[in-house]
Amino acid sequence: MDLFEYQGKEYLARYGVPVPEGRVATDVPGARSAADELGYPVVVKAQVQVGGRGKAGGIKVAADGAELEQAASAILGMDLKGHLVRRVWVERASAIERELYASFTLDRAARLHLGMVSAEGGVEIEEVAARTPEAITRRHVDPTEGLGEDDAVALAQSLGLDAVVTGRVAALLRSLYTCFVEGDADLVEVNPLVVTADGEVVALDAKVTLDDNASFRHPDWQVFAAAAELDPREAMAKEKGLNYIGLDGEVGIIANGAGLAMSTLDVVNQAGGRAANFLDIGGGASAAVMTAALEVIGADPAVRSIFVNIFGGITRCDEVARGIVTALERVTLRAPIVLRLDGTNAEAGREILAAHQSDRLVVQPTMLDAARVAVALAAEGGN
Repeated sequence: MDLFEYQGKEYLARYGVPVPEGRVATDVPGARSAADELGYPVVVKAQVQVGGRGKAGGIKVAADGAELEQAASAILGMDLKGHLVRRVWVERASAIERELYASFTLDRAARLHLGMVSAEGGVEIEEVAARTPEAITRRHVDPTEGLGEDDAVALAQSLGLDAVVTGRVAALLRSLYTCFVEGDADLVEVNPLVVTADGEVVALDAKVTLDDNASFRHPDWQVFAAAAELDPREAMAKEKGLNYIGLDGEVGIIANGAGLAMSTLDVVNQAGGRAANFLDIGGGASAAVMTAALEVIGADPAVRSIFVNIFGGITRCDEVARGIVTALERVTLRAPIVLRLDGTNAEAGREILAAHQSDRLVVQPTMLDAARVAVALAAEGGN
């Protein structure tokens, strides 16, 4: 679960990470009241889960009440990279001397926690990694030992700060790591982490992703979930109990199993296309499940073809085929379907589908063949 900035700052503050004082508001009077209480100047920040808010006009400084109302009016309700701004965060402006970067996440390949810092804060870390990878200091942390004081100091010293500020950054890093571990987060990222004119170190932004698998330990997370803004496709899939993640391509994906779904995304990319989603229907490909999956994908106007990739293990392919035929009778689709069916009783499944094949339902023998056809159909649909 990804938190909004204001939620992330609240979460970091629970573990001792210093953050600017601020208030969340959903309308202009509320923003004005917050600013008057905090004292000017203030910064008004759009609360959407997307980067580049400043460049897109979603962050503005207000020196007085009139500027505050003008800024809040401009930001609330704006479409920021496809996200409607429903809330703003109003916080005291900071006298920024330097902008840094800090984060902790899990390095799955190394099976260790990973801390990263950079003196090039305020810039997306992917851009820094591509342009000047040497500007990022990485340090693995053994989860059984945690981030020791020496580790935190070593990370802080790489930033080239004076001794006093280095000590403050090291202390903040230890608090940030505590939030990462005890707060059951997949990612805690502060960009920028700022050094103010008086040498204080403050998390000026917060990107926090919580591990949904740990939600049973955190009943307080319900308030975060209530404020979450799901992609409409993901909201629809959630209602239907489907494991779905929306992407920005044109080939809809349905597969039975997370591993197969990931492989399907890769092979679509290999064939020159882009996946519109990740959708894992698990071990069940019944008529009800297939209907639900096709309804969700069919509701996405960007989808120009649908690639159904089924490998029958415990699930029998003839049962899958019957489910697909029934689902097609229930759902009206704009996009053609390309099907790859293999595994247990695959031949029987293909015989069932043979009578239903057309230019709207194409059966292919291999995953790569199916991907190529799906990509080609998507290209035709976009012309």
